[in-house]
Amino acid sequence: MSDFDPTQHRMIPAQRWFEDFVVGERFVLPSRTQTSAIFAAFQTASGDTHPVHYDLEYCRSRGMPHLLAHGFQTLIHTAPGAGLFPFMVEESLVGFLEQSSRFLKPVYADDTIYPALEVTELVPGRTTGAVTLRSTVFNQRKELVLEGMQKFLIRRRPAG
Repeated sequence: MSDFDPTQHRMIPAQRWFEDFVVGERFVLPSRTQTSAIFAAFQTASGDTHPVHYDLEYCRSRGMPHLLAHGFQTLIHTAPGAGLFPFMVEESLVGFLEQSSRFLKPVYADDTIYPALEVTELVPGRTTGAVTLRSTVFNQRKELVLEGMQKFLIRRRPAG
């Protein structure tokens, strides 16, 4: 008989609760070059068939250097599931409450983007608390191309 316990098979063994978060804490998400495969996958998933996202000559005739990424194509790279955050809160996460974004600069095919999340606000409640994360995406030219906010409801540490 093996000592293996599937409940202990975790990316992050120590779970975090609302009290464990600190304003200013950052969660870096993987960088990603916006390849033609990502463009095609997003077009398929979103159903967005505007030529600005898949027709290079259309883009060039309008003064763009390459295919233009859909704003949501950039936004999806800020999904906390791309990093360690959801593994930290497997037991304490109640829900995803809110999200907003501002698209500040265009993202083109072959750009590399660098997303991150940063704790900006902690609002405690009786049994839970709201954790607000600022989402940012920079490109390879160090330009901020997206900024936004995500809010999660996280349980407080159980008594005992």
